[in-house]
Amino acid sequence: MAFKIYTKTGDKGETSLFGGKRLPKDHLRIESYGTVDELNAFVGLIRDVAEEERVQSVLEAVQNRLFTIGSSLASDPDKNMMTPDIEAADISLLEEEMDRMDEALPALKHFVLPGGHLHVSYCHLARTVCRRAERRVIALSHSETVDSLVIQYLNRASDYFFVLGRYFAHLLEVEEIKWVPRKKG
Repeated sequence: MAFKIYTKTGDKGETSLFGGKRLPKDHLRIESYGTVDELNAFVGLIRDVAEEERVQSVLEAVQNRLFTIGSSLASDPDKNMMTPDIEAADISLLEEEMDRMDEALPALKHFVLPGGHLHVSYCHLARTVCRRAERRVIALSHSETVDSLVIQYLNRASDYFFVLGRYFAHLLEVEEIKWVPRKKG
């Protein structure tokens, strides 16, 4: 018999964590890993348009780490479950990649607006969804245990997407859109 995607167990607004615990679908834990899943979809989009193999490889690693974070957040915190974890090396990879890309970029002397090219805009979408995921996970950490490396990873990942957007603009020879504040008066 084939595996069915639909189970009908969520039809009344609840879902199960790994481990069996049922929670309402608007629970902060569900919001947290759901937002990480949304971010992962945007990262897939960026990976699909990226042409540089190194960037594609890093983005695939990011997607794998986001899946790791999602599985951790989707696991019953009351049960001692074996889930993959985030390591300091995962954060270091993002920092190393940002440093590598920064070497090719002009110094940032102004705020930039999202846009200028689809690739750049996709990165800014990922950055903002990543920041939302970070906020949701931090909120969850106020009431439940969350690995601090998860929060650090999401924080660094949002920075990575910002730098990646700038890097794409550079590679595509697209001028960054400077934010020009309106003068009073």
